[in-house]
Amino acid sequence: MKRILKLTLAASLVMLTLPAKAQKPAYPPEMPGSRSEVYLATETTELNAWIFDPPGHSSDDPRPAIVFFFGGGWNGGSPGQFRPQAEYLAARGMVAIAVDYRVRSRQGTLANVAVSDAKAAIRWVRVNADRLGVDPDRIAASGGSAGGHLAAATATLPGHDEAGAGSDISSAPNALVLFNPVLVTAPVNGRSDQQLERFRKLEPRLGADPQSMSPFHHVRAGLPPTIIFHGEEDKTVPYRTAAAFTDAMKSAGNQCELVGYPAEGHGFFNARRGDGSAYRDTTARMDEFLVTLGWLEPRPSS
Repeated sequence: MKRILKLTLAASLVMLTLPAKAQKPAYPPEMPGSRSEVYLATETTELNAWIFDPPGHSSDDPRPAIVFFFGGGWNGGSPGQFRPQAEYLAARGMVAIAVDYRVRSRQGTLANVAVSDAKAAIRWVRVNADRLGVDPDRIAASGGSAGGHLAAATATLPGHDEAGAGSDISSAPNALVLFNPVLVTAPVNGRSDQQLERFRKLEPRLGADPQSMSPFHHVRAGLPPTIIFHGEEDKTVPYRTAAAFTDAMKSAGNQCELVGYPAEGHGFFNARRGDGSAYRDTTARMDEFLVTLGWLEPRPSS
């Protein structure tokens, strides 16, 4: 296991005494300390964004922002999943936003609709940057599992935009922070029959051509700097898919770091998983990544 990094100062404000038993975030989520706004209204659904502001933040002080997409196989889940990370980054000086999106269990929709919602969310933040006090050129997308797919999709996938989306405002983020993300949704040359069977089982969830939904198949030069946290024993989203994506990103000249966690499985990063050490480590490394981008000030040493 890689060295566990210690959090200091602001990190100590967040989730250091979590219960060991994993708990599913509630839906609708409880988001104390945030304010909510509707970022997308459809004929049947209003989708909310929960905004966590830095202390004393005002709209005339543009800050970097990060948008979190929850996991749940495009079938369920709750924006409350990333509340701990959002609270942490708001305390560190970023505008942190957890968003809802349409899923099969609630709206009867598939992954392609979730991708269009994710793109709408990034575009909404950028359109409203002045009002939200956000720097429109420093917006990160983040998420876990299916939510990691959505975050990566906003940066990589052409099309799949919401109806009536304006082409003059980009829905692409400026950085990616991904937690055991789904990055390959279509076969790749050289895959075994067992892996092809995995893709066949995945296809009915997608709602669109699998390759059009696959971030790996759309890697190209000019994609945003990326960090990926992935359990090396993940049986739901195999670690090798994150490694393949990372290799493709680097081959295209993009900045991409894969942080592997030996003996860890799917969802290991969640705040209430195990003793919380993986949450603390991934949060510390996320912080360091954002510091390297110049989006956060370095944490004072203890």
